[in-house]
Amino acid sequence: MNGKYIYIALSALFGVLCALVSFLPFFLLTIIYMYLLYQYKRFSKEQIVLLVVIFTLSLLIGMRGERMNHSLIPESTTLFTLEYIENPKIDGDLLQVEVKEKFHNESLLMRYKLKSENEKINLQNKSLFSRVCRVSGSLKKPTMAKNPNGFDYRRYLSNKRIHWILESTENPLQYCTSLPPSLLSMVKQLRLTGTRYLTVHFPNEIASLSAALIFGDRSLLNPALLGNYQKTGIVHLLAISGLHVSLLIGGVFYMGLRVGITRQWMTNVLLAAIPVYVILTGSSPSVIRAGLMIFLVLLTTKLKNRLNLLPIDAICLAFIIFVFLDPLIIFDVGFQLSFSVSMAIILSAGLIISMYRHSLLRMLVTSVISQLAAFPFLLYHYFELSLVGIIVNMLYIPLFSFVYLPGLYFLFVVQLLFSKTPSILINIFLKIISFFNAVIDYAAKIPFGSFIPGRPTLIFLIVDTLIILAIFCNWEHITSSKGKSRLILLSILLFSLQMGSNRFNPYGEVTMIDVGQGDSILIKLPFRKGTILIDTGGTMQYSVEEWRKRANPFEVGKDVVVPYLKGKGVTRIDKLILTHGDIDHIGGSISILNELKVKQILIPSVIDPSETELDIIKIATKKGIPVIKVAAGDHWNIDDFEFFILSPEKNFTGDRNSGSIAFVSNLGGRNWFFGGDLDQEGEEKIIKKYPHLTIDVLKAGHHGSKTSSADLFIHQVKPKAVLISAGEKNRFGHPHQEVLERLKKVNATIYRTDLQGAITYRFYNQKGTFSTFLP
Repeated sequence: MNGKYIYIALSALFGVLCALVSFLPFFLLTIIYMYLLYQYKRFSKEQIVLLVVIFTLSLLIGMRGERMNHSLIPESTTLFTLEYIENPKIDGDLLQVEVKEKFHNESLLMRYKLKSENEKINLQNKSLFSRVCRVSGSLKKPTMAKNPNGFDYRRYLSNKRIHWILESTENPLQYCTSLPPSLLSMVKQLRLTGTRYLTVHFPNEIASLSAALIFGDRSLLNPALLGNYQKTGIVHLLAISGLHVSLLIGGVFYMGLRVGITRQWMTNVLLAAIPVYVILTGSSPSVIRAGLMIFLVLLTTKLKNRLNLLPIDAICLAFIIFVFLDPLIIFDVGFQLSFSVSMAIILSAGLIISMYRHSLLRMLVTSVISQLAAFPFLLYHYFELSLVGIIVNMLYIPLFSFVYLPGLYFLFVVQLLFSKTPSILINIFLKIISFFNAVIDYAAKIPFGSFIPGRPTLIFLIVDTLIILAIFCNWEHITSSKGKSRLILLSILLFSLQMGSNRFNPYGEVTMIDVGQGDSILIKLPFRKGTILIDTGGTMQYSVEEWRKRANPFEVGKDVVVPYLKGKGVTRIDKLILTHGDIDHIGGSISILNELKVKQILIPSVIDPSETELDIIKIATKKGIPVIKVAAGDHWNIDDFEFFILSPEKNFTGDRNSGSIAFVSNLGGRNWFFGGDLDQEGEEKIIKKYPHLTIDVLKAGHHGSKTSSADLFIHQVKPKAVLISAGEKNRFGHPHQEVLERLKKVNATIYRTDLQGAITYRFYNQKGTFSTFLP
């Protein structure tokens, strides 16, 4: 079966996909797959039977995994007996740790808000392992996605078999008893101790990078730096993977032989050490995959002629073991990227990479192969692909392999042996790290450095995968002129197909994005004739003590609006309309300006702009983005679509809400009214000035507050549909019951983001339909 384990791995994959994704299409695909192997690959009946057995086993394992993936703990439970099973993460005043609830033997994610700086220091210096503690608190469901393409935290945790977040009300070490330490807990404790040792004895730049590369802990890295690594497509270098494990194991094996230890003895030592190393470095999918592969290779070396595995067989066996032990792992993005990229490189090594003699060319080709293999997964999960990643990888892979990794291990060992690292070595490394951090920061800010076609649909995923397979097949025959032409054509098709679909899409959309207690509305005109973003949401930032500050606090522009826009393939905003200066409407604008191309900003013509508006104007001026103050009577056209501003009057003075930009437009055969937080005073001015104004779709003012949507206004404009943007269970009680009653009197259909998530009106010519993200 040498070289044929890949067929077994595919059978296992199809079985799990049938169980966890959709049975019928993947079952039909399996039948076709088996037929092709029998008919064209000349598989024997015995081999086909083996594949059917593997498929059936993985199907049953997947079905069992799905059936068992639910919670047994009653929601009303308030007292828990917990065992801490992972390293705690303390970010600002929040402690978060995965725990095992002993009575139901179920994993929970526990959160505890620290009450003082002393308590934080105390918990940072204590170990939570090998303890069983009584903790009181309340259970709550993890948040779920409320926008298309939004991060679904509930599903993410469910795939890790965690169904509840335990909000603890007391110190997690208050009522504890000690347990005899197990080998697993001792290794995990060693990892925690090692990470803390680094933070004490090295500057933050060295400590954070060392923690990532030695112990697989990226929590110490600066969020901005981590973001730059992600944007440039080299974040995989910060995860311990096959490259790191191979270099380390190879180095240890070589040193053992050099000091006189026999090959057989070193093999036995490494076979025992690899499982410990996997746990010590965080047990991520990439580490387990690399560890399993090397373990299997060493095992075959030990067994000599009794078992002989090719590299492709080793990775396929690792895949099968992974899937059989935990079928839900197929949803993990780290698992997907690790196996797809490794598989592509292994399969291409003898057919494609070997064609290139020069080492630089080989590095370039390997980088291209990696990007192609990761292409569908990166677009699906992150909606973008770094165009500079191929070049940056060529620079940073050698840097990590031959400078960072051995150098940081060396510094760590020197510190352990002599309790002091020479300052000259630390200074040299600090300068190297600072220089290359500056380079990656520059690379991350290169204009047009990313390809952002949006999240691909299932059809596009299938088509992209087929095109990538065709590229690899034609690459093998690149020496012929026809092969080169086909390769160029396929590459152009891969990058233009989805972008072309976006460009020539005849449908338009108006979407009220769920930004919690705030406003943000996206208007996408047909054929990408124009993209308008009305407000950006915003997160209130309160002054807190330094020790309470989070490393990467939630910000609705960065964490909600930008991902939504990128998921839709939006890279350019033609008009960013900021209706008024309140933070919950424009606070996310800075993230929009930093991440996307904005052609023009419209703000209300007011005498006294808010501080946030002034900050946005400063950033826009630096970026060369025109900022235009608009007032009643201003209008603009985009093709056949006209937008007419009704409010405020020029150089408005008064309440900020009353001075909101209010404008109307006909979109998809319906008259729309967008009015920011316009209050009843502003509404009355509009209906006095425009007594014949009628509205089909009304964006309710001020999140459904009773200070807006006046009775007189509602009865004059007679909206058929009303959109209300409000935060779930917000402290203001929005939307107010009085407003809901007024709207019901005119028989308006009410859509609410707090209950239904994002609300979308999709139209074609003069007809369209509303849909909500949540049922």
